[in-house]
Amino acid sequence: MPTPPNLQELFRTDHGAVYQCNRYHCYFVEFAGSVSPFKVPDFLDLKQHVDAINVAEMAKNPDRASDVHVFMPYRSERCFVLTLTDVLHFQELLQGARVMMALNSMLYECLYAPAVFS
Repeated sequence: MPTPPNLQELFRTDHGAVYQCNRYHCYFVEFAGSVSPFKVPDFLDLKQHVDAINVAEMAKNPDRASDVHVFMPYRSERCFVLTLTDVLHFQELLQGARVMMALNSMLYECLYAPAVFS
């Protein structure tokens, strides 16, 4: 997917990408063939939900119902149907994006914080 001019790629893996949109103050998550927008709190909720998926339980549970995890994030029209492999790829993508968000925040503080001299 070519990056539109108002989006900056925040993090990418072989399975998706997260873009930052400063114009609308949101993140666009590209995963499993589609792109979904999320405001900052909703993106953090999405990450928290995906991180809370018990991968070990999915792997060891023989029930067919445990083969997939289905959820619909808050204020989103997107429904995610994730296999065990999808969950692992999605966790990797969201974790990398969150680390880049923290790094960007630290860089901004270092560059634009008022200098304090004693």
